[in-house]
Amino acid sequence: MLIRTEIPVDAAGIDRLLRASFPTGAEADLVQELREDGLLTLGVVATDDEGGVVGYVAFCPVDIQGEDRNWVALAPLAVEHSLRGQGLGEKLVYEGLDSLNEFGYAAVVVLGDPAYYKRFGFQPAAAHGLHCRWTDTETMFQLFTLADDALCDASGEVVFPSAFNRF
Repeated sequence: MLIRTEIPVDAAGIDRLLRASFPTGAEADLVQELREDGLLTLGVVATDDEGGVVGYVAFCPVDIQGEDRNWVALAPLAVEHSLRGQGLGEKLVYEGLDSLNEFGYAAVVVLGDPAYYKRFGFQPAAAHGLHCRWTDTETMFQLFTLADDALCDASGEVVFPSAFNRF
């Protein structure tokens, strides 16, 4: 198994994995739209011995009330059904966070299971005066800081790219 940054030839495998991993094609369509709009900050894949995509995590830019603060959102994260529960998702997230840190990004937000993302150091965004547009997501909307000053003067709504309007 190899974990690496996605390359163009991975697009079809990523699409297949996302369509198989979620109840609808919304996540696959999201990644495709982000890619087409040049808003895919980082994609990390896990490939099997034949080069097939068996895991994926994407990151895209977000802003805070119209201000670009060098933050990104983690979405989506997918692992092939037969490989779930083996730590592959964790490896993908850690690889993504390490790469984003090296690239100088300030923070990462995610809308996901608090029990899962807490292991990486994500914490409730609401505790820092941050929220997203989706109602009733306060406990699921979380933040991971990469830079010491990421939260300096940061409060209000974290705005996702328009591709997320389908959710």
